[in-house]
Amino acid sequence: MISPCLLNVALHGLEEAAGVRYGPDGIRIAAGSPVLVRYCDDFVVCCHTRQQAEQVKARLAGWLAPRGLAFNEEKTRVVSLEAGYDFLGFNIRRYRNGKLLIKPGKAAVRRVKHELAEQMRRLRGQNASAVLAAICPITRGWASFYRSVVAKQTFTDVDDYLWKLTYKWACRSHPRKPKHWIVRRYFGRFNPSRRNKRVFGDAASGAYLPLLAWTPIIRHRKVTGRASPDDPALTAYWNQRRGTNQPPLDRSTLRLLRMQHGRCAICADLLLHADREPHTPGEWQRWHRTTRKAITRQLIAREPGLPDAPRLIHTYCQRRATGTGSQEPASSRT
Repeated sequence: MISPCLLNVALHGLEEAAGVRYGPDGIRIAAGSPVLVRYCDDFVVCCHTRQQAEQVKARLAGWLAPRGLAFNEEKTRVVSLEAGYDFLGFNIRRYRNGKLLIKPGKAAVRRVKHELAEQMRRLRGQNASAVLAAICPITRGWASFYRSVVAKQTFTDVDDYLWKLTYKWACRSHPRKPKHWIVRRYFGRFNPSRRNKRVFGDAASGAYLPLLAWTPIIRHRKVTGRASPDDPALTAYWNQRRGTNQPPLDRSTLRLLRMQHGRCAICADLLLHADREPHTPGEWQRWHRTTRKAITRQLIAREPGLPDAPRLIHTYCQRRATGTGSQEPASSRT
């Protein structure tokens, strides 16, 4: 944690050094000005011409030198938007039709495919429940990270790759069984609301692996002006912004969250706590694992004569309640 903090201190003022200028309102970039985007020690400067890009690079090199810093020439390039470039796992490129699209980078896709293949290799000899427990956080986390860009086709490609991995795992687990038996056992329409029979799941529990393509695309909303999450005066703004961002959970869980106003049906405390959204696919994986362990779905008794209904509760509330024998076991997990 100390390294990014020190870099933020050392690179404070980088935007002014690049020559970024704002309009009279202090929010919009002035006409003809370069635009700088930085995350820790990675940054990109968008310029109007190649000449301007070379000037900004020389200016920043002079600004970094007294601080004992310098560009990594192997990673520093001056490219056109038509050629495109990768930044923080995303690919930014302007296509022939004039549209500027941001997509998951090819290197990021290769990394997640490699991670999935390694996990499936380690899961040889395990059952379907172990596969779901290991793979679900990876796919959900990766889809959550890239759900704000043009990623539907990439999600479909990763789904196809994952289907091949799971099918290969199933064939290896039952080498003497015919292919139709394997498909019938591990693949099917586990989600009744989706017309897809190629979904991998556990027939015994009904749990299944959601497809990445099911993840809704939710566009990123630009932060107002120079608003910083570290500014105490903007606490209300950031709380409101986080509140309008729909957490990447399944439809039924989101519906229950809205019905319960985000609170546990037993203790009435908040079910989800998030001071900030995760910033990397790895952080999203940990978020999903933590959420899956923190909240559960349980049948809560209604008034006499009315059928029981599922409610979201804290896992520790469930343990406390079931320990006294006042609640039924959880029906399913999120």
